[in-house]
Amino acid sequence: MRDVHLSRRLLIGALAAASVAGCASRPINQPITHVDTTSGYRTSVHLAKLQNNDPDTLILLAFSGGGTRAAAFSYGVLEELRRTAVVVDGQHRRLLDDVVLITGVSGGSFTALAYALYGDQLFSEYETRFLKRDVQGALTRRTLNPFNWPKLIGGSYGRSELAADYYDEILFQGATFADLRDKPTPTAVAAGTDLSNGARLEFSQNDFDLLCSDLDKVHLARAAAASSAVPVVLSPVTFNNYAGSCDYTYPAWVTEITNPNNGSLPGGRELQRYHDIQDFLNSKEHPYIHLVDGGIADNLGVRAILEALGEFETNAAYRAAFHFNSTTGLPRRLVLIVVNSLMSPTTDWDKHESPPGMVSELLQSSGVPMERYSHESVELMKDMVHSWQTQRELQILQARLAGEFGADAEARMPKIDVFAIDISFEQLADPKERSYFLNLPTSFVLKPEAVDRLRAIAATLLRQSAEYQRLLKEVGAVSPK
Repeated sequence: MRDVHLSRRLLIGALAAASVAGCASRPINQPITHVDTTSGYRTSVHLAKLQNNDPDTLILLAFSGGGTRAAAFSYGVLEELRRTAVVVDGQHRRLLDDVVLITGVSGGSFTALAYALYGDQLFSEYETRFLKRDVQGALTRRTLNPFNWPKLIGGSYGRSELAADYYDEILFQGATFADLRDKPTPTAVAAGTDLSNGARLEFSQNDFDLLCSDLDKVHLARAAAASSAVPVVLSPVTFNNYAGSCDYTYPAWVTEITNPNNGSLPGGRELQRYHDIQDFLNSKEHPYIHLVDGGIADNLGVRAILEALGEFETNAAYRAAFHFNSTTGLPRRLVLIVVNSLMSPTTDWDKHESPPGMVSELLQSSGVPMERYSHESVELMKDMVHSWQTQRELQILQARLAGEFGADAEARMPKIDVFAIDISFEQLADPKERSYFLNLPTSFVLKPEAVDRLRAIAATLLRQSAEYQRLLKEVGAVSPK
């Protein structure tokens, strides 16, 4: 009886607090009055500050979505790259030191952002602070706690803001993107999906320039919350759109494809991204941007990299922005590792006349297209690599036919060896092992054993990749410690 009275008093106290507190408000992202493409947290600026990477080898990592499963799987890849020693100019170093960019969505965004913030410190803390913590249970308890209801009733502070506060407490400790600007770690790019039009919005100053907003003051925890805001389960994360107030100008590739002298607009990714940019720039119709799980727009986190590679291939101005030109030289090796923690749970739905329940139907209807889209992205990545190789061979042939063997012809045909590495659970040969990993839930809680198995299998799959073995031979890798 005493417990009943205590519960009633707690409930009454919470309701009283709600009546006094009113509606809680979300954090407001700050505007900028002028775009400065030479500053802010953007890949082209941050890459120039990295001092420890081998300029001959650039490694790009793409971490997919999938809750703690994705976070642990991607972390296992970081661990393996850290264990892999290479010799560059007589100096021993780690392959991890050559990672310059990590993109992440949903669960993968936590590993990407946390490594960018902590660097090597992450390897002694990530397990206890996040991977082996019951994050989902803690979020559920906080949502059900009556003392948090005043924040959640009305206003713009939703369940994802409550989650962001928790992520800040256990992992990010109040860090903002400004805290990443001078870190000697790879650029980390988390992404969310605009609920209105399905467009990808990256937590990079390049994309925040579209909104005329300052990314520096945005907390990493809010970025992670937006990137993992599964619709219905969690609320969208909202940002103010100040577009039109900061003298924004289109990047060079947009200017090129919209040039009337080029005939007509191209199709494909460039045109779609151009339309996305136009939507973001229309703040009159879109004064607020509501972001949900980044996996809806790109469950592998690889689309931004594919677009960047396409621009790198065709746009000299883009290469110059990354300090790759005939003066400073080009990297000899470009490595793209896609860490795909796809889920394919076993069901018996087709054995019964009655369809599955509403919740199962909702999860499956959103998950299946995302996974099929992920497969398409991987194939597109491989096609792009093949296209690069074919184009270079044709250019060399044309140069030889024209009698061009000088430095100018060589500069127009950059010698870049591209390594496209995709690791996923589908590559496991053992049916039982493959089924185990494919059936792990998309949630923010896993048993410690599952976390350890995910880390171990990530390292195994990476080592088993033929492209990765080719890379190790090229860079002069030595036996792991």
